[in-house]
Amino acid sequence: MAFKFSPQLQLQLLLLAAHVISARELGSHSHKSAQFVFPQCLEGSRKGNNIEGIHNVKIYLHRYGYLTNDIETDYNVFDDALESALITYQRNYRLNVSGVLDRETLAVMSKPRCGLPDIVQSHNNKNISQAHFTFMPGLPKWPKSKYHLTYGFIKDFPPKFAMAVREAFEQWEGNSVFTFSPATRVQSADITLSFERGDHGDPYPFDGPWGKLAHAFRPGDGRVHFDADENWVVGPREDAFDLVMVALHELGHALGLGHSFIQEAVMWAYLDPGVSKGLNMDDIVGLQTLYSEK
Repeated sequence: MAFKFSPQLQLQLLLLAAHVISARELGSHSHKSAQFVFPQCLEGSRKGNNIEGIHNVKIYLHRYGYLTNDIETDYNVFDDALESALITYQRNYRLNVSGVLDRETLAVMSKPRCGLPDIVQSHNNKNISQAHFTFMPGLPKWPKSKYHLTYGFIKDFPPKFAMAVREAFEQWEGNSVFTFSPATRVQSADITLSFERGDHGDPYPFDGPWGKLAHAFRPGDGRVHFDADENWVVGPREDAFDLVMVALHELGHALGLGHSFIQEAVMWAYLDPGVSKGLNMDDIVGLQTLYSEK
């Protein structure tokens, strides 16, 4: 026998369903544990090999700044250019520098990360011992007249995550020349933050769960985008990404920092679920160096 519901109960059920769908719209995907995104047959491949899947390694290294635009990425030949790019990548990330696609290298390349390229030509201050920070290409900086920056949340940014981003702003404010405050009008904000999906109109399309987590643009632009298809939380949780930490990283880009090549730094490009960390001395010294009086 079919059940009949009163109009009032039907309305309540519809509202409940809408609430559940809304709650699932952001961060609804469960993540698998870290696994290779490249064919396992690539492990141990080296210059001279011709193996299906090598072209994906070339595409990856091109995407993140290790192969130039004039290098052909469609072929599966492990050539001189790929070996050179791989050696630079391994050196940057403190891997065994062999030019061979070993298990450790493939594992790191398979981790979720920031969608911006690494800066292969570092602009480090060589007089600072153990510094591994880099700056954005061209050394863009906010002018002194913009040491107080305003920010705004767009596209229905969830309030609980807005609080997490404010915490990230506070950490940078406590360790830099900058102060931050909410913009009175979001249209005039120096930095705007939003959740986006897939191809959203800039050069860095998102790729769904895992993969590219977020990206940000240089000083003067101020856009910060998070992938809406990731599992986001505030604080460490095994199956999700800490928005405070990722916001710290992306705000570092918005202030002019590139990626750091020490894992303890917030500006390290990679992030596993369940990990949370605050600013490291490498992050702090990097930004202070960028904005220091010369």
